[in-house]
Amino acid sequence: MHCELFTSERCRSCQWLAMPYGQQLAEKQRRLAALLPAVPDDGWQPAMGSAPQGMRNKAKMVVSGSVERPLLGIADADGGVDLCACPLYPASFAPVFAVVKQFIPRAGLTPYHVARRRGELKFLLLTESRHDGAMMLRFVLRSEAKLAQLRAALPWLQARLPQLRVISVNLQPVPMAVLEGEREIVLTPDRALEERLNQVPLYIRPKSFFQTNPQVAAGLYATARDWVAALPVTRLWDLFCGVGCFGLHLCRPGMQLTGIEISAEAIASARQSAHQLGLEQVSFQALDSTQFAVQNGEAPDLVLVNPPRRGIGHDLCAWLSATAPRWILYSSCQAATLVRDLGELEDYRVCRVRLFDMFPHTAHYETLVLLERRAATPIAAG
Repeated sequence: MHCELFTSERCRSCQWLAMPYGQQLAEKQRRLAALLPAVPDDGWQPAMGSAPQGMRNKAKMVVSGSVERPLLGIADADGGVDLCACPLYPASFAPVFAVVKQFIPRAGLTPYHVARRRGELKFLLLTESRHDGAMMLRFVLRSEAKLAQLRAALPWLQARLPQLRVISVNLQPVPMAVLEGEREIVLTPDRALEERLNQVPLYIRPKSFFQTNPQVAAGLYATARDWVAALPVTRLWDLFCGVGCFGLHLCRPGMQLTGIEISAEAIASARQSAHQLGLEQVSFQALDSTQFAVQNGEAPDLVLVNPPRRGIGHDLCAWLSATAPRWILYSSCQAATLVRDLGELEDYRVCRVRLFDMFPHTAHYETLVLLERRAATPIAAG
């Protein structure tokens, strides 16, 4: 992948871009294998690679420059670098960015200046559904000062970009580089984008997490589904479930599914998907995953965990060790915390591992690990 911004050293977000993609994938696999030396050879599955460009479904853009000539991209010492031509984004993003740059002065949305603590528009967040091409655009503002002007100018924007199905304002008054605030104001009748991965309907709302590489995410969920399909699981907990991607892929007739996620927006999406699929023995609740687990004494057959980068932590590891579900399926976006947590789960052995390259041209990757309690009869690897 060629990137002029990388070549000119104006953006180095893709630290590994100079490395051929096949070599990137091999290096990630090597690093993961070094972290998990006890995994038997037949426990490893081939790494899943990514398209090298155009793979992202979401852009998080710092807004800088002036109200007349806004820049959308990243901040730097000179005021900002425009990333509208970033090759990680699909071709459908560029015309949206172009129109939004015209909309910003129309709505009087002065870019926020961090050092001076002046201005209103901090970030733009654009998300696209690969299912139908619909988009969600979020304006992150410092306050409500320009909200009325934005509302008044919105018909102009919608007439030129009818693919913008969801438009919202997030209020972020903190004078630091914190991406989002607590309050979200949805400006359109629709509140969610519909996405479909492996024919499973999923819904993306403004404040709910969704993977940014849909092709690789579909492979991740399909792999989890295939691994669990071979197990005699009747009760499943999906902790840190987000919009329910894992649980909805894994659930099958006769299985009881409980999904737990702290975000109420994400739980609303998961419930919408479960209703559309006609699933009846399913419960999604907006709770803290660790607190939910430790307050419920009896473990299900399988506990699936998909935590943020910090991992699941000591308390949840201790609960898992004490209640001893037969299987744990762990999806990790940070291998170091995964290894730390596995060190606390001494009664479990790693049966299967697969690397998913969600983030090409960087050192980051996703790892899926199936664990089985050591006292149990071993399952066949594959």
